[in-house]
Order: sequence, then C-alpha cells, then structure tokens
Amino acid sequence: LELMRSAFRVIRTVREKHACTQCDAIVQAPAPSRPIERGIAGPGLLARVLTSKYAEHTPLYRQSEIYGRQGVELSRSLLSGWVDACCRQLSPLEEALHGYVLTDGKLHADDTPVPVLLPGNKKTKTGRLWTCVRDDRNAGSTLAPAVWFAYSPDRKGIHPQTHLAGFSGVLQADAYAGFNELYRDGRITEAACWAHARRKIHDVHVRTPSALTEEALKRIGELYAIEAEIRGMTAEQRLAERQLKTKPLLKSLESWLREKMKTLSRHSELAKAFAYALNQWPALTYYADDGWAEADNNIAENALRMVSLGRKNYLFFGSDHGGERGALLYSLIGTCKLNGVEPESYLRYVLDVIADWPINRVGELLPWRVALPTE
Repeated sequence: LELMRSAFRVIRTVREKHACTQCDAIVQAPAPSRPIERGIAGPGLLARVLTSKYAEHTPLYRQSEIYGRQGVELSRSLLSGWVDACCRQLSPLEEALHGYVLTDGKLHADDTPVPVLLPGNKKTKTGRLWTCVRDDRNAGSTLAPAVWFAYSPDRKGIHPQTHLAGFSGVLQADAYAGFNELYRDGRITEAACWAHARRKIHDVHVRTPSALTEEALKRIGELYAIEAEIRGMTAEQRLAERQLKTKPLLKSLESWLREKMKTLSRHSELAKAFAYALNQWPALTYYADDGWAEADNNIAENALRMVSLGRKNYLFFGSDHGGERGALLYSLIGTCKLNGVEPESYLRYVLDVIADWPINRVGELLPWRVALPTE
C-alpha cells in the first residue's frame, strides 16, 4: 500500500483561429466553461478546497500553507474568494434541497451556536446554524434522506418560523420556545425528544447516583430497546409494535414519575429533570401513535456533528456571509454523507457542469440523483 503525492497541473487550452479564404470570416472554438468565470481554478481544485474546509474541517489559512509546501502559492484571501464564487454557483442547489426537505411529512430540527467575527475588531458574537433533516429510513422508507442548514445572526423564533413556512406535518425538536409558534395553528404537530429527557436524568445520576435515577434510566432504556427491535420495519409495523409494547411502558413510567415527584423537593435537580419530562409528556409520547415518528431527535443532532467539529478547528465564521456559505456547503456535504455519496467527487462533478446547467433542471444535480463518473 502506497500513497501517491497529490499534484497540481496547469492545463493549457489552445483555441486555434481559422480564416475562410472565400469570405474572410474568422472562426474560433468557444472557450470551455469554467466554474469561476475567468478564474484559474478547475473544478477538482475547487472541490478539494471546499471538501477540506467543510468536510475535513481544515481552515483556509492551513490549506494555503499546505499548498505552499507543494510549491503553489494560493493565499487565504484567494481561497476565500473561490469559496464565495462556488457558493454563488451552488445556491440554486441549496434552494432545491430546501424544497425537497420540506415536502416530507416528518422533519427533525435543531440548532447550534457558532462564533462569528464582528466587523472591525477581533471580538466574536454568537450566531446560529439551524438544521432540518428529512430521513425516514428507520421506518423502511426508500426515499433519499437529506439535510438542510440555515444561518442566522441570532436565535430569535422568527428564524425557524421562516425556515418551515411551507411545511406541514410532524416536527421532532427540543423544547426551545421559538418553535412554539409553529404549533399554534395545528399545521405542525410537536414531537419531543427522549434523548433530551434522558440526558437530564443521566446528568443527575452522574453527579448524585440514587435508586431513583437508576430506575428512571432503566425504564427509559426499555423504551429504547423496543426502538432497536423495530428499526427498519414499515411505519405500520412500528405503530403496531409500539401500541402493543411501548404504550403500556409509557403509561407506567408517567405514573411512576408523578408518584416520585411527590417525594422530592421541587428545587432538587432530580425533580427538575422529572418535571422536564412531565411538562412535555404529550409531545414525548406522540411517537407511540405514529409509526413514522422517532423516539428522539438524534437524527438532527447527528447532522450537527460536523458543525461542532468545524467549530473546534476553524474557531469562528469570519462574517454573517461566511455563516451563510457554511450553511450551504454543510447542506450539500451532509446530504452526500446521508446518501453514501463521496462529497469531493460530487462537488467536482457539479462544479464542472452547473455553469451551463438549465436552471429548471437543477434538481437533477441533487446528490442522490447524480451518477458520478468513474475516476
């Protein structure tokens, strides 16, 4: 097994001119299309820069250093300009992806903080990256999963309300108050997250283990054991199993929690953890009556992992605009990963063709619809 060193190539395109001896007309082949008009970067180099930044979490300044060691000087500002130009080309794909995600009847939503550099100084503010995930594979669906990200400069509730303006169905999310407005008119049904409820009890158990915390975690574990058994079954089969097995356990758990709450100080950490679950009980138990729904929101939390990894490496977005282009590329790369598509190969192909691609057929370039050429 050997690793061949990556190599840069200068590709020189010769376009000969020919003159007609009869009419003096001069003809020349048109210049080949480029991902960036009048730019020097080919689709392979651009795809490498994008993948390195948003899939492998390598900051642009570090990429510049790597290329410099290979004998090619590419400044950080030049790389940043390339990323920006690529995002302009890819923006129709982001819109098509958003539309596809919203057509599902059940979505997973979550958000995470991201540091953003303030203009004119070295301080940062806290922006947000929001995610909406369409993924029904646990219920036996063969439709392609997809993830869509959006950036906002703050965490106001208007942002998820805007993102989900065209959606109706079940929304699996945490207890963030900004989602509440979405549930008021009945167009969207709330389904809560057992992972959040369990985590609060588990945190208390780690600090001060007791028979109560152990029993609570055991009961929740029984709910998850059922989910493991039915994963991949059809929605109808999952519903039947949950009605038979899950609903009795949920009824018993609710009675147990309410009974134990009477013995706890309402100011205790365990009482607060139990209250968190009881206050969301209808939303937490919704999944038992819907075979498409999940017990938790881990699908959305998993989608945010690459954001967390990136945050640890490049520390902050340089501006709100940087957050927006990050959201676009996380959307495409995340959807590639969900569908088993290699992100760099996908971006290379799309950047090679999208400049001349008909805008009314851009949906054909979504990750699961592209047949990538063999290398």
